[in-house]
Amino acid sequence: MKTQPTIKLKFHSLVLFITLFILCLGNASFLEQVSFVYPVDDNLGFLVALSIVAIFVIAILATLFSLIMPTKIALSFLLLVSASSGYFVDSFGVIIDDVMIQSLFETNTDEAFDLFSVTMFIRIFLCFILPSLFLYFIELPQQPLKTTIIQKSKLLLFSVVCIFLMLAIFSSHFTTFFREHKPLRYYLNPIYPVYSFGYFINSHFKSEDLSELATYDFTKKPTNRIKGKLVIVVVGETVRASNFQLNQYQRATTPLLSKRDDIINYSNYSSCGTSTAISVPCMFSFNGKNNFDVSEAKNTENALDILAKANVNVLWRDNNSSSKGVADRVNYQSFKSSETNTVCDTECRDIGMLVGLDTYLTENTGDTVIVLHQMGNHGPAYYKRYPKQFEIFNPACQTNELSQCSQQEIINSYDNAIVYTDFFLNQTIKFLEKHNATYDTTMLYVSDHGESLGENGIYLHGLPYFIAPKNQTHVPMVAWFGTGSNVNRDESNNYSQQALNHDSLSYSLIDLFDISLTNSRSPYPLLFPKKETLLVSESTNHSTEAE
Repeated sequence: MKTQPTIKLKFHSLVLFITLFILCLGNASFLEQVSFVYPVDDNLGFLVALSIVAIFVIAILATLFSLIMPTKIALSFLLLVSASSGYFVDSFGVIIDDVMIQSLFETNTDEAFDLFSVTMFIRIFLCFILPSLFLYFIELPQQPLKTTIIQKSKLLLFSVVCIFLMLAIFSSHFTTFFREHKPLRYYLNPIYPVYSFGYFINSHFKSEDLSELATYDFTKKPTNRIKGKLVIVVVGETVRASNFQLNQYQRATTPLLSKRDDIINYSNYSSCGTSTAISVPCMFSFNGKNNFDVSEAKNTENALDILAKANVNVLWRDNNSSSKGVADRVNYQSFKSSETNTVCDTECRDIGMLVGLDTYLTENTGDTVIVLHQMGNHGPAYYKRYPKQFEIFNPACQTNELSQCSQQEIINSYDNAIVYTDFFLNQTIKFLEKHNATYDTTMLYVSDHGESLGENGIYLHGLPYFIAPKNQTHVPMVAWFGTGSNVNRDESNNYSQQALNHDSLSYSLIDLFDISLTNSRSPYPLLFPKKETLLVSESTNHSTEAE
């Protein structure tokens, strides 16, 4: 016999009960942040008013959802969003905005599993599954559709009145709350995650003609160089500059690079974003951080597209989740499985991306750029990012549940992953050195974004740029040039202490191959000026239909 619901509640009672539950159990970070800015002893009335506003805003959200789906399903959905978002916000100090949601959609299975933990499942069970079971035993009154709509409209109206009443009574407090403390709203769960999801859907899945590609004209300057160019760009993952030994970090995290005297270290370099989904396409874009739009970037040529059109061999090898659209129109190879990557143990290693490049160069002669996209320091499972022989700093955190480790243990595992990247970069340089006789060789390394390791209770990355701590935006950037390179090292070194960012990479990269955009000078420094003189002759313009 089918179990029948045994508890009778009216619609408004059920909605307000669930919203109160969500506010109390899903908003620990929001309440903590607010009470820090507005101490309870001096602002008790305002904090009560703010809580009332939050409850009725969530109630409005629940009521609107109930107009397009059954009430219990709408409330269960909000409980799921609240439970999952609350876990990540409370555990890692991240904010669930549209960038974070984009990263979630572009995360592969292995990276997703790294985020799962026992604590997360307990949170989901207590804050979603149990209250959803409670909803099953609730019986809402059966009534005509018109009566139901009137009832829901009354709750909407009542909620709006209560919100405006609180705003009026505490107008001075709410004025500073909205104007001076905007980031506090980002922690309000599930309101901001739902808003961010809607913004993401509107921005990334809106109807547009995908056949239209915005293109650039380019100019290829004739030079007197004899050898072809071979450039390897290593795109790092989640490495912050402050933990890089080359940047005066007191630990030997880059012991091999630090021994070399042919490295240029750009110590004051910043990322374009705080997530891979933004930073990677941005660093290869010509628009720069201030004008970058991730949706437009998918249908706009980038630095690799220009190089490919200029007959430069372009290869992207990826040991991360993807190229984030950068390599959609060039040669792309995934190295996430043992089918392509010959160096795999608990996971496939970055070093495996070097295997087979000699064969590639034999089959593809002439100017060549190779991008190696690392798994690097991708968190929170930093201990998985390096083979055991690279576990130099101990004790190292051996779980993805960072709350179970001390901050020092987290830093130890994070630093060990950088030691492995140091090894990988040194091996990349050794590979290029083998080809110095036939190529003008260059290696560029730059991380996509940084990472928080528990400072001020914040972990991982992805905070909105304007409130992100420096550890999430200050990234390492390193350049190496082979013997006989036509790059003027002394002039390049002049930029090593200057404040630079990802904006300079795309123009500097195509300039290495003596290519520039037609009628468009780089608004950013070209980091690798030449020491040879270009031939004095008319440059060749390569025009395509620009949009």
